[in-house]
Amino acid sequence: MSVQQDIDAYIASQPEAKRSDMQELHRSMLKLMPKARLWFLDGKDEKGKVVSNPNIGYGVRTIRYADGKTKEFYQIGISGNTTGISVYIMGIEDKKYLPDTYAKQLGKASVTGYCIKFKKLQDIDVGVLYKAIQDGVAQTSA
Repeated sequence: MSVQQDIDAYIASQPEAKRSDMQELHRSMLKLMPKARLWFLDGKDEKGKVVSNPNIGYGVRTIRYADGKTKEFYQIGISGNTTGISVYIMGIEDKKYLPDTYAKQLGKASVTGYCIKFKKLQDIDVGVLYKAIQDGVAQTSA
């Protein structure tokens, strides 16, 4: 299967309310980042053990490790979780930036240094979510 087919199958596997929200997020991400590389991570490690929820990723950033090695990874990720949806904004250096800048404006969401988690899109200000995503992409594209 192609990455897009994996993404479509993953979204289709979600319960209805979450499926609609994830489909809307995916379409919006494709508009926000039309030339972005698409990723699909099935949540399994190299031995096939489940280590995380599956993730849809958008864009590319290079992670540099202390030992000098590098690895490509996505800039933005979305994932269904047990209570709703997580949006990962990867690579922002200041771990207080997202919560300090966006938490109060988002609505019913929890915000960490790299994750915005909410139950459903109607619980949050989607415009603020997209602004946070664009902000994160700008910070990790420089």
